[in-house]
Amino acid sequence: MTKAKKKMSFPTAYTVLFIVLILAAVLTHIVPAGSYGKLVYDDSVQKFVVTAPNGSTKEYEGTQATLDELGIKIDVTKFTDGSIYKAVAIPNTYEQLESNPQGIKEVIQAPIQGVYETKDIMLFVFIIGGIIGVLNNSGAFDAGFASLSRATNGREYLLIVIVTFLIALGGTSFGLAEETIALYPILVPVFMVAGYDAIVCIAALYMGSSIGTMFSTVNPFSSVIASNAAGIAFTNGLKFRMAGLVIATIITIVYIIKYAEKIKKDPSKSLIFSQKEDLEKKFLNQDKEVPEFTGRRKLMLALFTAAFGVMIWGVSSQGWWFLEMTTLFLVVGILICAISGMGEKEAVHNFVAGAADLVGVGLTIGVARAVNLILDNGLISDSILNSATHVVQGMNGGIFAILMLFIFSVLGFFIPSSSGLAVLSMPIMAPLADTVGLPRDVIVSAYQYGQGLMAFITPTGLILVTLSMVDVTYDKWLKFIMPLMGIIAAFSGIMLLVQALI
Repeated sequence: MTKAKKKMSFPTAYTVLFIVLILAAVLTHIVPAGSYGKLVYDDSVQKFVVTAPNGSTKEYEGTQATLDELGIKIDVTKFTDGSIYKAVAIPNTYEQLESNPQGIKEVIQAPIQGVYETKDIMLFVFIIGGIIGVLNNSGAFDAGFASLSRATNGREYLLIVIVTFLIALGGTSFGLAEETIALYPILVPVFMVAGYDAIVCIAALYMGSSIGTMFSTVNPFSSVIASNAAGIAFTNGLKFRMAGLVIATIITIVYIIKYAEKIKKDPSKSLIFSQKEDLEKKFLNQDKEVPEFTGRRKLMLALFTAAFGVMIWGVSSQGWWFLEMTTLFLVVGILICAISGMGEKEAVHNFVAGAADLVGVGLTIGVARAVNLILDNGLISDSILNSATHVVQGMNGGIFAILMLFIFSVLGFFIPSSSGLAVLSMPIMAPLADTVGLPRDVIVSAYQYGQGLMAFITPTGLILVTLSMVDVTYDKWLKFIMPLMGIIAAFSGIMLLVQALI
């Protein structure tokens, strides 16, 4: 009797990230090390502190004259009022440094350090998981999903339209991204009950966020901080980005609906059809009788939903971040446990079990951060930026704009933080627009489009975290998203050409 051959499968998110981690370490042996001088404003003494590439520091007066002297074309008030709070790269200060290649020891330690540095995000995820565990076991989700399914019967496509539009609105206004992690366990069952697969839910949430942040309008973490670092008002180029947001969102919604309706008619066309039974067991609890949608269950779901509204208000207007968001949901979790009617032991057990279900997601976040640590410690991020500046100097304006889109896509892989890439690259890249006769808002748009485009697929961003929550492999996502990525890339290029030539 011969053994059946084991079917080859795509590696897990952890394996993909470790491969990228090793490749990043290899790059530190190949790419010359180097750094720009960095400037940061110290509000306590009202002075600028400049850190030279060799690590030495020097204080300067916190005045516009200092910025002009250093070639940083930014209004000093952007530093004094806190609009720019991260270190800014100083033009023409790049220096090669002694190589600091990352070896086996650093590669092994990087994921551990990555977990340390992302513990705030991980705790947020665990608290959300705990709440979901309680809601699941109370029957609130099952009753709510059944009610929503009845309400959208025959108009299921509205789920895609509404979710994608609302998330894109959050992305363009305040950079809604990591916060959407909490929504997947809630919305995946809703989409599955509607006859779609988990990829449709991922696309609506993840692409809504990605398109919104890619075509940011008033997002303080990209549009505003990048414009400030480029020395222009964030309203410059705003009309182009608003038009891009509307059109790109429509393109994305149409693309998702086309796939969704195809698999609704024929489930075997789903890219994850082989996982259909497993995912239904995980998310739909088909063996359970649908409970009654009682007032208690409605109150629990209403409280959970209201928490997201409060979170959006806090992040967008009160300066909240993960400490405040996690605190909010911890309080909400305690209230939901009390309302659920469960005993203390049962409520705590369900909360801990729900948190445990997302441990894998938390570890993925930490390993993703490890890649950036290797690149930063290897001193090659600034070297890659410096090389990019030499490529685009003296080009035709239209070609320059398109090439900047490509360059920011590459930089977006190595520096996935929108605010981090903005303050590092804008003081260097924005003056290049002057040399080819383009307004600097073109550079801001190229930065947003390039980094946003790379976010569709980059393993160092949120996509692998997202996929691990829903048990979808990276190759299936690539197969789904690559055609849309090509369409959005072409559209972004056209928008940049129009902005550059008008």
